[in-house]
Amino acid sequence: MSSHAPSADLFRPALLAARLWFATPLWRRILMGLALGAIAGVVLGERAQDLKWIGDLFVRLIRMLVTPLVFVTVAAGVSAMSDPARLGSAGLKTMLLYFGLMLSGAAIGLGLGALIQPGAGVDLDGVVPAPLSSEQDLTTTLTNIVPLNPIAAMAEGDVLAVIFFALLIGAALLVTGEEGRPLRRVLESGSAVLLRVVQFVMELAPFGVFALIAWVVGTSGPSAFVSVLRLSCCVLLGAAIQTFIVHAAVLRMIARVPVLPFYRDIVDAVAVAFSTSSSAATLPVALRVAQRNLGVSPAIASTVLPLGVTLSMDGTALYVGLLAAFSAQVFGVALGPADYLAIVAVTALVALGAAPVPSASLFLLAAVLSVIGLGPEQTALIVGFILPFDRPLDMIRTVPNCTSDLAVAVAVARMEGELDLATYKERPLE
Repeated sequence: MSSHAPSADLFRPALLAARLWFATPLWRRILMGLALGAIAGVVLGERAQDLKWIGDLFVRLIRMLVTPLVFVTVAAGVSAMSDPARLGSAGLKTMLLYFGLMLSGAAIGLGLGALIQPGAGVDLDGVVPAPLSSEQDLTTTLTNIVPLNPIAAMAEGDVLAVIFFALLIGAALLVTGEEGRPLRRVLESGSAVLLRVVQFVMELAPFGVFALIAWVVGTSGPSAFVSVLRLSCCVLLGAAIQTFIVHAAVLRMIARVPVLPFYRDIVDAVAVAFSTSSSAATLPVALRVAQRNLGVSPAIASTVLPLGVTLSMDGTALYVGLLAAFSAQVFGVALGPADYLAIVAVTALVALGAAPVPSASLFLLAAVLSVIGLGPEQTALIVGFILPFDRPLDMIRTVPNCTSDLAVAVAVARMEGELDLATYKERPLE
């Protein structure tokens, strides 16, 4: 027996390290990965590119869950509502809050742009124009919400079309009654299983966040911010105002709940939003956080949060409004009160159709800049100037997108009597 003792001693440090690792709350492990990733990016520089595949793998694992999770949670959540009228009530409140917050974001971005003047003195000589994607009119966008083939929509990851189909299935189950109970149980079971898979995947989050942050810092570095310093300051300040003042006001004035538990308990979702720059990739984590940490009922969380992936773009509205002011300053366009109002309104509208993927907001500029008389050629120059520096800025502006979704979920749940205040106020168990 004694001959095996040295082998056991060799494994003991590893076992102790593993126990310490899993005993540490996940949010602390994620923040540790973020901090170590920033250090690794500074140390490794361009060689940090070799770590990117780890982050890409983590993002793929999260995105793998988005479509099935959206379908089963939306359908199960709607079918769980006792009164069909509540679906319309919750949906209307959700849409009004999302659009109001996007108007706020656009106004803050435009206001900071006018105050700080980030475009003053910027020279676009030598900038290579970026190709702009063709615009899709509102009629086409609305038509495409109805999928010709729901299975194809799921395969293509068309979130709005999947939500529409899931809403129909959930509403049908809600009014079918007893005959629909077996399918309802299947969907509820599927939702519980998929959320457990999210929990498994989130154990890899510290490593994915580490790799993504190392890659961004190593390949972009502080120079990305220095090159567009005033614009970076505007984005950072605007995101902070939207996240910590506007969203806090929603929690205090509409939801009537304390704000500290909210910001304490959403670290997991915010870290994933920041590192991936994708609202879609954040959705599975946000669903888990809303239900487990914030006490939002599954029925509300599964209705509000998937809609937020494509319809709640505070950070996008803020950034596009800021870039409108930036562009006007670069090209010497004087803006009057009517121009400011038009920019805010159009920015909020185009943000509704923003794809929940990195850098998508840059390609919405054409519609907004046309309001102040700037054409596609000038828009292409602005996008070409910003695009090389956009990833770090995109990480910042994805955070208010995430906190907006969760704040609205809490507010709607509170108004609908679907918020567990005890769970909201408690520190979540890890």
